[in-house]
Amino acid sequence: MSPADGDYGLWFLVIINSVFFILFAASFFKPRSGQDWRTLGMFSAFVVALFTEMYGFPLTIYLLSGWLTERFPGVNWLSHDAGHLPEMLFGWKGNPHFGPFHLLSNAFILGGFWLLAKAWPVLYRAQKEGKLACTGPYARIRHPQYAAFILVMSGFLLQWPTLITLTLFPILVMTYVRLARREEQQTMASFGDDYRNYMRSTPGWWPRL
Repeated sequence: MSPADGDYGLWFLVIINSVFFILFAASFFKPRSGQDWRTLGMFSAFVVALFTEMYGFPLTIYLLSGWLTERFPGVNWLSHDAGHLPEMLFGWKGNPHFGPFHLLSNAFILGGFWLLAKAWPVLYRAQKEGKLACTGPYARIRHPQYAAFILVMSGFLLQWPTLITLTLFPILVMTYVRLARREEQQTMASFGDDYRNYMRSTPGWWPRL
């Protein structure tokens, strides 16, 4: 299997898509502190790894080529469509861009960016006024911005899972959880009982139904 014979080696698309999604996320997240830049940087690493395999070199397909070819002999694994592994492995016969995993992926990605866009103005306004952010998405969960990044990455994994992004994902989730805990300690030191009461009434990551 030679990636040069398929729909890969399109490094211009790797750069364009990576830059687009990183800048798109930055436009909503608007990093200011060093911690914010680390959050965006980790997300950026995930995005670059994703699009490198999506358009540049299909490392995952290459490493699994023997097993994939044996189990699914009728599939051209060097075509772009075959990179949508969930649809291929479950036998989706139509265009994978309209497959169930891809549509669910789109919902996750759009939902994540929507949450990011809604959370930032609330946090910015609260920081500017020296108040606790507890309205908008912050009225439902305590960490909407980190949850938004996790939601977007989950969507990308549903659409185009790779060995690298599957390895990075739990590491990034654990890192975001630790950053969230560190922020909580800092906020508790600033707002005391007000933040403790907010923690008791508002879940961290998943809203109550």
